[in-house]
Amino acid sequence: MTDFPESSSATGAPALVQRSFTTPRHSTAFLESGPVDGPLLILLHGWPSIGLIWRAQLEAFAADGWHCVAPDLRGFGASSAPADRAEYTIEEVVTDMVELHDHLGGAPAVWAGHDWGSVVAGAVAAHEPDRARAVVLVSLAYQPSGHALDTIVPLVDRSIYPADEYPDGQWDYYRFYTTDFETAVGDLDADPAASLASIYRAGDPAAVGRVAPHALVTRNHGRFGSAHRAPATPPDPSLWPPADFERLVDDFTATGFGPSSAWYVNDDADLAYARRAPEGGRLRQPVLFVNGAWDVICTVVGNRQGDPMRDACADLTVVDLESGHWSPLERKVGLVDVMRTWFRDRGLRPDDGARAS
Repeated sequence: MTDFPESSSATGAPALVQRSFTTPRHSTAFLESGPVDGPLLILLHGWPSIGLIWRAQLEAFAADGWHCVAPDLRGFGASSAPADRAEYTIEEVVTDMVELHDHLGGAPAVWAGHDWGSVVAGAVAAHEPDRARAVVLVSLAYQPSGHALDTIVPLVDRSIYPADEYPDGQWDYYRFYTTDFETAVGDLDADPAASLASIYRAGDPAAVGRVAPHALVTRNHGRFGSAHRAPATPPDPSLWPPADFERLVDDFTATGFGPSSAWYVNDDADLAYARRAPEGGRLRQPVLFVNGAWDVICTVVGNRQGDPMRDACADLTVVDLESGHWSPLERKVGLVDVMRTWFRDRGLRPDDGARAS
């Protein structure tokens, strides 16, 4: 247990503390901040990330009185990274989170997720509803039938991606993991720093409505084409603070992209797991979805991608941010403001109860 290196605590923000929790089946590293008797807010990252992507939100909500926890999910950061790709199902990750939640006291939490973390947050709320007071999903809509190619490809906007030319639409990069996993991972591993810097770019409103590069991965034989490595790309310090980006690169250099990319190759198991959720995966908890208006992969505006979520959520709020896919980084304060407002409107503030006993 140590204060997290390069924490902003020197400027008055609550310190981030790095911890770990280990069971016989898994070890989860996590960041923790805020009063331990505060209401629990668990923030789940996506790909390719670590819990530190939530730094701005961790510091803001810890200062508000929340007990904030941001784990490195299975295959990421300092958490366990099994060699078997079959170990990266959503069911396994939810089990990791259930064990961690029990370790944290088990009080009903607000679960927030970004990207694949949204998939996990939604699955926790669906399969373990008593553990979730509310759910915040950022940048990736909830799919009650499971997040898999079979559920998301039918929702592709065919006015942008004609089926005969782009059968998987913007999800072609996802398909490439299932057809040529070694190439997909090898290209990313060739230069982790450049790979991550090229992936973490701010959204561009001019790209909305156009074919995304993600739709061309198969025909280009990889994310980076014939070079099979990312071009030299400087990181954007307005997204990741330099020390945090260095930590991100170190983690992916140590683990490689293979474990985290294995999340993309377990569709059959993930669909089967989703089918076992009570009420067909309907979420009775309040749900906030934060949509990136310039997110060319995941926006729910002007297409059908959000329709299953709208049908499955009893109490859904959708808010647009002028952001690309990386809202926790692109709109650090804006995302905090949206969440704070929604917490207030739903009676979820720290001073509204739900403190740990």
